[in-house]
Amino acid sequence: MKKVFRVNIGMKRRKRGGRHIGMFFVAVIVVASFISGCSTGNTTASDTVVLRVANMEEYIDLGRWDEEIELSDGTVITSENGLIADFEDWYEKTYDQPIRVEYAAVGTNEELYNLMSLGNTFDVVCPSEYMIMKLIEEDRLAPISEDFFDTDVEENYYAKGVSPFITEAFCDLAVDGDPISRYAAGYMWGTMGTVYNPQVVDEKDTVHWSVLCNPKYYRQVTMKDSVRDSLFVALCVLNEKEYLAKDFLKSPDYFERLSDMQNDTSQTTLDKVERVLSDMRRNSYEMETDSGRADMVSEKVFASMQWSGDAVYVMDVADEEDIELHYAVPEEATNLWFDGWVMMKNGLAEDARKQHAAQAFMNFISRPDNVIRNMYYIGYTPVIAGGASDEVFEYLKYCYEAEDEEDAVEYDLSYFFGEDHVVMTTPDQLTRQLYAQYPTKDVIERAVVMRCFDEKARKRVGQMWINVRCFELPSAAKNN
Repeated sequence: MKKVFRVNIGMKRRKRGGRHIGMFFVAVIVVASFISGCSTGNTTASDTVVLRVANMEEYIDLGRWDEEIELSDGTVITSENGLIADFEDWYEKTYDQPIRVEYAAVGTNEELYNLMSLGNTFDVVCPSEYMIMKLIEEDRLAPISEDFFDTDVEENYYAKGVSPFITEAFCDLAVDGDPISRYAAGYMWGTMGTVYNPQVVDEKDTVHWSVLCNPKYYRQVTMKDSVRDSLFVALCVLNEKEYLAKDFLKSPDYFERLSDMQNDTSQTTLDKVERVLSDMRRNSYEMETDSGRADMVSEKVFASMQWSGDAVYVMDVADEEDIELHYAVPEEATNLWFDGWVMMKNGLAEDARKQHAAQAFMNFISRPDNVIRNMYYIGYTPVIAGGASDEVFEYLKYCYEAEDEEDAVEYDLSYFFGEDHVVMTTPDQLTRQLYAQYPTKDVIERAVVMRCFDEKARKRVGQMWINVRCFELPSAAKNN
């Protein structure tokens, strides 16, 4: 198995944190060709199209690789200049139109939202599913044009390559009947689980989210300093017995019931959730959004709540230190999350050239070779399966295929890539990087999307989170 180790422990990776209600920190890291004029909305007087793009830190291939990836068909993939510079070159060659990308990196969804609320203007941004829903609610997004989905157009790599599984999941997400798929082109997706050290943590304990509250691992676990993610986990702990009861599992409306209960923000439920989270906090070494990965490698802790992409990263780094870590998705439920590219109304300002450039950008990064570049660089899982191209699947085989056929086990990914897409991998990958990047079908069946909170729910959840984070201070008032 030719596993690729992308990074060292000092490099910053993508964080899905920063979901703290009411805690907005304005901190923009400038990369590529982002310039100070982006916040004014002014464009150049020349014929060059200026496309202003905002994304999370270290969440796109920035180039400067030392390695080359050679697939089984002889295709060689590497990156010298990164996807932003390569897109500028590709766009001008393909459409005979000069373009300049002003690219900004931010730390969290909330930072991005706050920047835009303060008057900073972007054309294309990449928030998470709940923030996309919020922007739809506020009528701030421009819809994607119908020709973007025309699979007869050669350059429409997104429509031709997006996994049917993702398309179906997107169709189920809507705001007041308005589907997310009308506004968003998916980028990355994943699950939430627990990274653990099997030398210390019993695998049987990782079957349940309650491992984070288990006194057997007092101060040896970490939880996320992220209200939405920790709320999701606490609801699983709270409802563990009901979720695993046979009647619940076999009910014809199982998934609908599971989804409703995992999105319950009533005051009665939040009062119970607060107690669960308080117990979890007391049992944890720390609440974190980033440091848990390093703590696992340094063996300060032995189990950590992690997003799947970060789980891949920390397992890769631990392997370099001869520490074997595993990834578990508890039986109760997991959060199915998405990040996607959307276009801002105030940025495009009905400029047809900008919308064309914005949609071309979404397509360019959805081209299979560019998808692989992103997978290699950031470690997260793209929504692109490849369509007629098997390059993405071949990259998985490049990373995870077993070299010894006698010890190989089947890992079926037909639900994502299509029929007969099976990786013959080593047994350990059933609970390691491959499992984290592409969960099995049974995990998908209990994977729930957290919905966008309405204003009253935001206040209730926000107060609950303040109580948990601030040593359970009593709330002044509760919003029923």
